[in-house]
Amino acid sequence: MINSTQLDGIALVVGAGRGIGREAAFSLAEAGARAIVFADMNDETAKESSEESKKYATNKDYESTIFKMDVRDDKSVQDMVDFVVKEFGRLDYAVNAAGTDNGVHKQLADTDIENFDRIMNINARGNLLCVRAQVAAMRKQDPKTWKSRNGTRDIGRGAIVNLASANSFAGLPGKGSYTISKHAFMGITKMAGLDHAPEGIRVNAVCPTWVRTPLLDDELRKNPEVQGMISAIVPIKRAAECEEVSDTIAFLCSPAASYINGASLLIDAAVTTTVRLF
Repeated sequence: MINSTQLDGIALVVGAGRGIGREAAFSLAEAGARAIVFADMNDETAKESSEESKKYATNKDYESTIFKMDVRDDKSVQDMVDFVVKEFGRLDYAVNAAGTDNGVHKQLADTDIENFDRIMNINARGNLLCVRAQVAAMRKQDPKTWKSRNGTRDIGRGAIVNLASANSFAGLPGKGSYTISKHAFMGITKMAGLDHAPEGIRVNAVCPTWVRTPLLDDELRKNPEVQGMISAIVPIKRAAECEEVSDTIAFLCSPAASYINGASLLIDAAVTTTVRLF
């Protein structure tokens, strides 16, 4: 195991009740985080995830707790970050995994503006509120250092990882509102990484394509044709496992990634590299 992939700080995971957010929290616990706050609109699923994380934690002093919040509410977001700092003294790692999908696919000219506003309010504005509040907290705390094989290096005041999408770079027919919102989320990632690098804060994004979440599994059961589509489009013929995304999130939080900033890491098995016809 590479030593610099280990963690020891305080983490906040937004959207930690289920899916990739939940698995991201488990990966952070497994990598050594001392404490994780599971933030979600659904406090029941957040509580379940928080309790389960204790099975994977490797830090002997590990703690977990929950915070019920809504990314659409500025005060709720700020209260969440204030809670983390008050409870644990600092915020070292933040993962923003809250999001919503397109719903019914429609061509751009048929876009339902009310639905568009709903998606943008969560995927773009809501995540901007989260990143803004997290950076504001991180910039006030002391930077940390990491002792490596070749000496000691500054690893900054904190790391943020945003759950964007392969749709941050490429479109999918009928999925305009979602695609636009994920392009915006990528813009937030780049600007936050650029503006706050001098303060020792790194902001990156993971951009997966199909991921084996309960939502996708349910869709596969209802519509077997989806697996055919995945097999036709994805070069390795399968969806990503949640851990293949969440472990990457943990890596981007770690000292091993201390020179990666404002970047997007595509987790798509080369889907976006070319047009695949078979």
